[in-house]
Amino acid sequence: MALGLERIGKRPEPLATEIARRILDYLLAGHLEPGERIPSERHLAEALGVGRSVVREALKSITLLGLLEVRPGDGTFLRQADSELLPHAIEWGLLLGEQRVADLIEVRHHLEVLVAGLATDRATRDDLVMLRTYLENMRTASDTASFVSADLAFHMRMAEATANVVLLQIMASIRNLLRVWMERVRRSEADNTLSTSEHETILRALECGDAAAARTAMEIHMESATRKLAQTLALAGQSAAGCTEVVLHAPEG
Repeated sequence: MALGLERIGKRPEPLATEIARRILDYLLAGHLEPGERIPSERHLAEALGVGRSVVREALKSITLLGLLEVRPGDGTFLRQADSELLPHAIEWGLLLGEQRVADLIEVRHHLEVLVAGLATDRATRDDLVMLRTYLENMRTASDTASFVSADLAFHMRMAEATANVVLLQIMASIRNLLRVWMERVRRSEADNTLSTSEHETILRALECGDAAAARTAMEIHMESATRKLAQTLALAGQSAAGCTEVVLHAPEG
């Protein structure tokens, strides 16, 4: 089965990283339509001239980004690429490996606390009004997508309130990439009461101009969010590790 994939030569970056980039380029070059089953692990390995274990690791990374969908009993399929997520996924080098993803979550944790302190000192009345609006949108959200959008908007408005353009850009990149996992977290929870309450505490600290309280409230929220993201990552990794076997045994077509 000819896939039109270039075989791998010597590269300065880890082999799995290069393989993931090649597979991603292939998936997004129009060879497959969203919803179509991807080639088997064996075919990918043969086309690229590498072992299946390397392909398996690369597919796991792409799956963790939410670009592939595992359908038990059917195989692994290309999902509709998020136009906002994808450029940042490439920009961050696909965040290959669990350690790099864990590093990203750790950085996000500490940056959010920094943002909370700076935003308290620099937020304008308009910033506070918009933050209150986003919080109310979280409370009244009728579905996961609406809640996540309001949650993201809340945090990004806080980043804007710091008046630090570099910090805002970094936060935008991180949160766009984490959005896939954030949505998975929200789908797995019965309700959003705890998360909404944590945001309320953060906003009250901002409204009172208490930077120390804002940082503490954000620290508590980040500890909770980081734990949930780590659990989501672990579950996604287990799913991705099993998906290649499904593809291998799927009927050829």
